[in-house]
Amino acid sequence: MTLDSQTAPADDLLERFRAGQRTALARAISIVENTRPGFERVLHALHADMGRAHRIGVTGPPGAGKSTLTSKLALELRKRDERIGIVAVDPSSPFTGGALLGDRIRMTNISTDPGIFIRSMATRGHLGGLATTTKEVADLIDAYGYDRVVLETVGVGQSELEIARTADTSVVVLVPESGDSIQAMKAGLMEVADVFVINKADRPGADRLAQELEVMLHMRLGEMPRNAGHHGVSLKSVQKAAREGVQAKAEQTGDWAIPVLKTTAQSGEGIDELARTLDRHRVYLEDSGELSRRRQARLAERVRAVVERRLQRLAWEKGPGEEILSGSLRALEAGEVSPYAVADRIVKELGVQPR
Repeated sequence: MTLDSQTAPADDLLERFRAGQRTALARAISIVENTRPGFERVLHALHADMGRAHRIGVTGPPGAGKSTLTSKLALELRKRDERIGIVAVDPSSPFTGGALLGDRIRMTNISTDPGIFIRSMATRGHLGGLATTTKEVADLIDAYGYDRVVLETVGVGQSELEIARTADTSVVVLVPESGDSIQAMKAGLMEVADVFVINKADRPGADRLAQELEVMLHMRLGEMPRNAGHHGVSLKSVQKAAREGVQAKAEQTGDWAIPVLKTTAQSGEGIDELARTLDRHRVYLEDSGELSRRRQARLAERVRAVVERRLQRLAWEKGPGEEILSGSLRALEAGEVSPYAVADRIVKELGVQPR
């Protein structure tokens, strides 16, 4: 299927979209989210308008307060007159397949702000913490002209690594009960962070978790903080040495020194510092060339995904794939042919020589 063969959306949809009508944005998102005919044409027409927004991923385990943190961050950014788009990925309803809208309910305090746009999306069984078309929906919000696009993941723990390939800046939100540093080091989720946030920092254990995280970040450099093995040395002094070590290494190599922040989102404490840190990280991304590298990698992945999607349609919907497969099931069951031989037949029918 090519762009020319897709059903084109109504011309006035794109006109209203570019004119800044929120209903047109919502309509375009529905077309893309449900992969309706012509959805690729919508994205194609708006591609040149994308790439201006700062995309922020907010991830972490369930119950970390990601929705409250996101809503308070949006309010903080609105003080600067920035326009904020939020994509809140919720678990799918087992009955309708739609989003359960838990995040949307928790953000009612900002939903009436004309400078904030919130869209809930259902995972629809997709793993990785995001929905299948989250990246494309973020593209639309970006093209619409929002300054920041905040992507809040569903909160499934260590498997939410997809956010690192989707956002410019990834914020990992933890709480004092998130576990000790050994578990943190094992969690793949910890590898995606550009910023660590310990939320609900008014609870016992927040200071200790912050200290352990900073020591862990220093240990990733292949070094132990000074005095780490000495008896009678407080964890706080080790934390200070670790923080200084991470900062010194970053200055030496030109890399980003991952900060560990503490917030109490319910009261808004620490949110202003988080906003400033996000600003600093964006400047670092732009100055270092890392922003371009991340976005090019994201676009390369998008092209591959589109090619795979079109080839699947050619094989199963337009081509003879289903017919060949159905006619081969008895032979497959009897062991007369292998799945690989059947796949070769299907691929050959597409005009491609199997490897």
